[in-house]
Amino acid sequence: MALGGSWVAADYRGMSADNVKGLVLALSSSAFIGASFIIKKKGLKKAGASGVRAVIVGEVANFAAYAFAPAILVTPLGAVSIIISAALAHIILRESLHIFGVLGCVLCVVGSTTIVLHAPQEREIDSVKEVWDLATEPAFLCYATIVIAAILVLTFFYIPQYGQTHIMFYVGVCSLVGSLSVMGVKALGIALKLTFSGINQLIYPQTWAFTIAVLICVVTQMNYLNKALDTFNTAVVSPVYYVMFTSLTILASVIMFKDWDRQDPTQIVTELCGFVIIISGTFLLHKTKDMADGGLALRLPKHADENGFTYEGIPLKCQESSMSP
Repeated sequence: MALGGSWVAADYRGMSADNVKGLVLALSSSAFIGASFIIKKKGLKKAGASGVRAVIVGEVANFAAYAFAPAILVTPLGAVSIIISAALAHIILRESLHIFGVLGCVLCVVGSTTIVLHAPQEREIDSVKEVWDLATEPAFLCYATIVIAAILVLTFFYIPQYGQTHIMFYVGVCSLVGSLSVMGVKALGIALKLTFSGINQLIYPQTWAFTIAVLICVVTQMNYLNKALDTFNTAVVSPVYYVMFTSLTILASVIMFKDWDRQDPTQIVTELCGFVIIISGTFLLHKTKDMADGGLALRLPKHADENGFTYEGIPLKCQESSMSP
């Protein structure tokens, strides 16, 4: 027992102060964003304004979290906002939460805890120039080139023809762009953190290059995410986007910041298992969030014709046959 206890204590001591700060900021971000969904759902003008403020605070906290902790720790914790939203909806709005929805919440908590306990230490960086050097290494340049090429192909060849019927194209673009935007946000966050600590990074052109990249990526990402939400059922878009965005962001972080170079295979496999558990919980929660204890409450989907027939019968694409005259 003593040996086991000392191992646990050593494991906790291994979590750096920066990782703890990033964890607290990421959880705070999820709390504000999750609460904002409930505030806005009340439909009151004053409550709506509070919801917008909650979202802004949540996004600022999320931005700051990337300055302290690796993306592999911060990004998957976005699932916590789903748990908070579901719990508050059950308590405040008296919405029914199916037993499988509760199980989904538990899975998200277990997966998040697993990732938190085995996340890599944040890389020590003393200048934004170091981040620029990481971003211009051949491995990440290759990743960025592939991502940009994929975005251009999807945008100009597939979205005009299939964007309104296949969810993967809109979500694919905003997920690919999102993986680059997180890397830029992390670089910008590190630059600001160093600047506030007395080491001015605003004098370097790299800081402003990352700023421009973040602005372009965020605008593009939000544009296609809004198109996906306007076209398809939110209950389908949310989990698909979470999985694609988080997976690509972790991949980008592993390539650019070499997060896994500081870990052994056991820790890496454990983190991946934790992520799979979160994915399972997220899909289960979204799948059952409209279910009452006695059955499934039908929800009006995004696409319905005048006779009430839906176009979104297949989860990842609309039924084209229903659209024909």
